[in-house]
Amino acid sequence: MVKTAWVTDSTAYLDEELKNHPDLYTIPLTILLDGEEFSDGIDLTSAQLFERLKQLKNPPKTSQPSIGAFQTLYEQLSKEYDQVVAVLLSGKLSGTVSSSEQAAKLVEIPVTTFDSNILTYPMTALLKEGIRLVEEGAGIESVINRLDIIKKTNETYVLVGSLEQLHRSGRMSGLKFFLGSMLNVKPIISIVDGALSVKEKARSEKKAKEKILDYLRSSYEQYHFKEVYLLYGLHEEHAANWKDELRKEFPQLEIICCPLGAVIGVHAGENTLGISWHNGLK
Repeated sequence: MVKTAWVTDSTAYLDEELKNHPDLYTIPLTILLDGEEFSDGIDLTSAQLFERLKQLKNPPKTSQPSIGAFQTLYEQLSKEYDQVVAVLLSGKLSGTVSSSEQAAKLVEIPVTTFDSNILTYPMTALLKEGIRLVEEGAGIESVINRLDIIKKTNETYVLVGSLEQLHRSGRMSGLKFFLGSMLNVKPIISIVDGALSVKEKARSEKKAKEKILDYLRSSYEQYHFKEVYLLYGLHEEHAANWKDELRKEFPQLEIICCPLGAVIGVHAGENTLGISWHNGLK
């Protein structure tokens, strides 16, 4: 049997099952705060990040793992495994996919790099599905084809906690930031084909959440997916409150709350709240 190593990046949310998985490895992104470098998930927590953001003199930055970091990891894995599958955050939001693809050309072990078109727990869900299929005996080509189909069914809607942070990080144009801040608009940000997009604008967070609930209701009636992911910046209670609201209308859905993590917190802010699901994951 072909022995497979799985690799993901630090924007993935690892539950206890994945933390204890013997064949899963995580490569960290880097956070730059006033010239200081931190490895995401290793020496900077979300809480520490948001505290530091209040005192920064310069805009925070993030950077993808280097080609060399991937190459070193893949060479180490080649001693124990026959192949590597890397499930990584959207290539339109980070250069992480590109670093992996370039490193793969420098090593002997076969490496399949999968661009999830997403991040955090929706990416984790794809990773878990891939691991499950391989453990059931599926070949890598058929697994990647299956994941590719599922990722195209994803819907993600985010209420960004800080338009200013999103603007300063270069993820939102100055015009959209100006309109959002000056007109008190609450934009609903979606991720379409791996990139950020303004789906709709609402006059308040309450109205924005009502619109998102309409999207969820419509998709669930059509696809009957099995789980939904609530994503939050720093304040878990915001996600927990929303979970309680959703549970009343969707008692059969598994609702998973998970933090966005420090790298995404740099861009989105501590009050960010999002929801995501895969229509094709049933």
